Amino acid sequence: MGRVHARAIRACGGRMVGVAASTPERARAAAGPLGAERAFDDAAALISDDEVDVVHVCTPNHLHAPLTLAALDAGRHVVCEKPLATDAAVAARMAAAADAAGSRVAAVPFVYRFHPMVRQARALVAQGAVGRVHLAHGGYLQDWLLRPGDDNWRVDPELGGAMRAFGDIGSHWCDLLEFVLGEPITAVSAQTSTPVPRRGPGEGAPVSTEDLVVLQFRTGAGVIGTGVVSQVSAGRKNRLSLEVSGSEHTLAFDQEQPELLWKGGRERTELLMRDPDTLLPDAARLARVPAGHPQGYQECFESFVGDTGEAIASGTAPDGLPVFADGLRAARIAEAVLASARSGGWQEVAR
Repeated sequence: MGRVHARAIRACGGRMVGVAASTPERARAAAGPLGAERAFDDAAALISDDEVDVVHVCTPNHLHAPLTLAALDAGRHVVCEKPLATDAAVAARMAAAADAAGSRVAAVPFVYRFHPMVRQARALVAQGAVGRVHLAHGGYLQDWLLRPGDDNWRVDPELGGAMRAFGDIGSHWCDLLEFVLGEPITAVSAQTSTPVPRRGPGEGAPVSTEDLVVLQFRTGAGVIGTGVVSQVSAGRKNRLSLEVSGSEHTLAFDQEQPELLWKGGRERTELLMRDPDTLLPDAARLARVPAGHPQGYQECFESFVGDTGEAIASGTAPDGLPVFADGLRAARIAEAVLASARSGGWQEVAR
């Protein structure tokens, strides 16, 4: 993720003052490929350097809070990877610190918001073009942890948190759902499963975090739906999909086909293509290349970094910029999903 952040910073005209890693040697090795001017011996040295305006935290989850809090305390703007923290209580502390920092910008890269066709869907829902929304469903499917030999620090709850698949990619899906609907999930009923109970070399070590989650949800406005989150779905790489049905139309988006938005109706069904000349204004703003030239994930990150820079320069966050309050929302939904899975019942999502 550091490489993705670094490319986006450079594309937006930013200067990579430096990089810090787990050791000075790793920082020196990363500086060149990331385009950083120098390597810091540790994160504390980077955060305290007066040439640094914005700190991007791209570490394992358990380090998000101490590094972010230190950066905010030093008066830096912060971009912190998701999930914001390993639990909702720590995420709440981080969000409170961001609020207390006043003019400091604290953003979370829920970058799927920055697909133009996602913004088109959001605008159509807000305009009432789909009618009264009553159903939403979809999910986020991957296969990179399909086999017992597949292992990663995210599997360890001490490093990644109690929820792994949901905390890592389910947070993206729930953020996208709430962003498009314009309203929050209020309650969930969830099941989790760990079909790969041991991971690592040889016989592997026991796994306590989930490989997949299936949930039902409801919103305050009466929308109901389902979501499936999996890191063990063979052949699926990053299939984040969302379908929203209203009394007049259905909209469907698949981020592996990001140039398209499916719009269904009783009398007519359309496949809308990303075209800056025909999109609604907020979607057209994010169309970085002409119609017919594919635009994807990296451009989303560039748009996110660009809007973060605009918020820093102007003091006003562009509409749709995901901030720490959104990261806290994701942590509270994950907390409710975990509680529901353990109890077997419905769980309200804390506000």
